[in-house]
Amino acid sequence: MLFCFSGTGNTRWAAQTIAQALDDRLVDIADRHQWQTDYNLADGESVGFCFPVHGWQPPRIFREFVSQLCISNASNRYCYAVCTCGDSIGKAMDMFQNDVLAVGFRLTAAFSLIMPESYVCLPFMYTDTVEREHEKISVSAKKLDGIINIIRCREENHRDIVEGPMPWTLTHIVGAFFNRFMITDKPFTVDADVCTHCGLCQKVCPTANITRTADGLPSWNCNGNCTCCLACYHHCPVHAINYRNITRKRGQYFFGIKHR
Repeated sequence: MLFCFSGTGNTRWAAQTIAQALDDRLVDIADRHQWQTDYNLADGESVGFCFPVHGWQPPRIFREFVSQLCISNASNRYCYAVCTCGDSIGKAMDMFQNDVLAVGFRLTAAFSLIMPESYVCLPFMYTDTVEREHEKISVSAKKLDGIINIIRCREENHRDIVEGPMPWTLTHIVGAFFNRFMITDKPFTVDADVCTHCGLCQKVCPTANITRTADGLPSWNCNGNCTCCLACYHHCPVHAINYRNITRKRGQYFFGIKHR
């Protein structure tokens, strides 16, 4: 069984690739209103977790789900985690390891995949070039083949992650500030004269956090469900969605993108 959360598709691609290769059950936990947290495992079934890294920490929504997870026959199960990131993960995997320990699992293998950058809400953050996107995906695809073999063989004590420089500081100081104060949908705006009312932003939001006004414009719910994954921004075909006006001239990316 593989639990997954994804915003712009990088993590979903990794999780689907793993699940298909291992003929495993894939559970997308995005919609908290439909969460199922009680599970029984089949004989020999492993437990996996696949998530993006947000500000050098696991996403809050994923941590909340794991904290409620109850698997009655989980003892001595092979347990692994795969996270995706733009460059480094800091101590995010250590933090997640503590999360799974709290619900009765021992993380026996952990991996990170460097994928194309999608967070563009800070002055120094940009999407990668198309060439760099292709390079990252190609390298990660090869690495993922190796990860799948490790999981298939139930090899333990594997830890292939990129923590980067000053990992503790990035996760527990910078990341703590980021995840507490900067994960919010309040700064999202839409250019009404540009928006085509296609509704794609509402459709792709992984947490169902967008509704539409009477005139067809998107409206963010501001109820704490937003993860700032930027799926709405990146999927907008006319670049009508902005975040603090910072993203107005930034690039767009989602896995399998057809427009920029």
